[in-house]
Amino acid sequence: MKRSIIKVLSKLSLLFIACCSLLSCEKYLDVKPDQKLAVPESLDDLQALIDNYPIHIFQSDALEVSAGEFTVIDANLASLSSDFHRRMYQWDSYNLFQEGTIVSDWARYYTTIYNCNTALEGLAKIERNNVNAAQYDQIKGRALFVRAEKLFHASLVWCLAYDKKNASNTLGMPIRLDTDFNKRSARSSLEDTYKQILADATLAVQLLVKQTGSPVEPNRCIANALLAKVYLYMADYENAFKYADAALALNNQLLDYSTLDATKPYPIPQFNKEVIYHCLAGYPQILNTTRAQIVEDLIASYEANDLRLDLYFTKNADGTNGFRGLYTGTTSLFMGIATDELYLIRAEAAVRLKRTDIALKDLNTLLVTRWKKENGKTTYQEIKDMGSEELLARILLERRKSLVFRGIRWYDLKRLNRDGANVVLKRKVEGKEFVLQPNDLRYALPIPNDIIELSDIVQNPR
Repeated sequence: MKRSIIKVLSKLSLLFIACCSLLSCEKYLDVKPDQKLAVPESLDDLQALIDNYPIHIFQSDALEVSAGEFTVIDANLASLSSDFHRRMYQWDSYNLFQEGTIVSDWARYYTTIYNCNTALEGLAKIERNNVNAAQYDQIKGRALFVRAEKLFHASLVWCLAYDKKNASNTLGMPIRLDTDFNKRSARSSLEDTYKQILADATLAVQLLVKQTGSPVEPNRCIANALLAKVYLYMADYENAFKYADAALALNNQLLDYSTLDATKPYPIPQFNKEVIYHCLAGYPQILNTTRAQIVEDLIASYEANDLRLDLYFTKNADGTNGFRGLYTGTTSLFMGIATDELYLIRAEAAVRLKRTDIALKDLNTLLVTRWKKENGKTTYQEIKDMGSEELLARILLERRKSLVFRGIRWYDLKRLNRDGANVVLKRKVEGKEFVLQPNDLRYALPIPNDIIELSDIVQNPR
């Protein structure tokens, strides 16, 4: 039953993309899905739709390709089979989309949002009662969570950093809350985008169960973690602390890196106990371990007894370092949320709120699991006293060192540069230096050309 419903909805979603690229463009309104196709009506149907994880857990690799933690030599850049990632690597917003890309990250995000809206509309036609309440609430909670999570990640790709001083005047994402083909889409403000994200995720916390059997199934821990991540990005540190704390109250497990086998090609197992929400992106050619050479200042930041150096990186024949410490156990990029990130969110929020004792405890709790042991005892030296500014700098450094190749560096660069970090990214291609200045307009990637052509959606300024 689940497979048949998912197959039907996949057809509907593809038709929806083909008709109007999920944007309700007027010239395509005469093309509608086949009315003979089945529409989900029962709770089981809606459950199957919202549990369509192969679609829902997808994220864009743009968050990593753009982030500046690696370089590629000219020969390897020239060997790429597509110009798309080559142009993204150079932050070339003018020529990023030279050809039509209808099956794009944008379309995938909005296909997922469309599926969530389909489920929510279906629920509205079913009476909630004492018999079906538990399943009803889980479907609604999961649909709201996934819609919030996808809208948030889309904003990281196609919007500038959230800044409460000007968010009401900054371009946000189109907010789609129903499946009506006849409604034209337009970009909302970034303020309204984040109000919707927070509203959906907050209600999801109330509806979802505390724990589920799989990290691809949204639950209360995951929804709290998303809120912590969103609030940190918004510089709302009280709420970032509150929701990180709530998530860690439900799952605070950390891997002991000394138990991992560094001889394995990918030593960190998939679905390990730190993973609370499993999302992934593909592994584009440009990020191959022999192509993407990790920048030297990042490698130099690890101390000798720090196990992350051996577990995260592999030495190439030319002496450079490639990344292999993926929390997927494969070449797929991990783009989900894990408890190590939650400890760092709570630590950062705590130190910014002058709760340095909590920040120190969280930082030490995380780092002791990352250090080598000798004779059964850790070699990690606990940080016992550190000023708030120095501690904040250390926490931010540990975010960079722990959360490599998870799409988080781009997120951090946007929010930290907004607050004055002034991190400049540089890459050199064929003797020409490409520079991405702090708060550059190119931190919002251009919307695909075909989306612009099929709609009145406003393109990002470049």
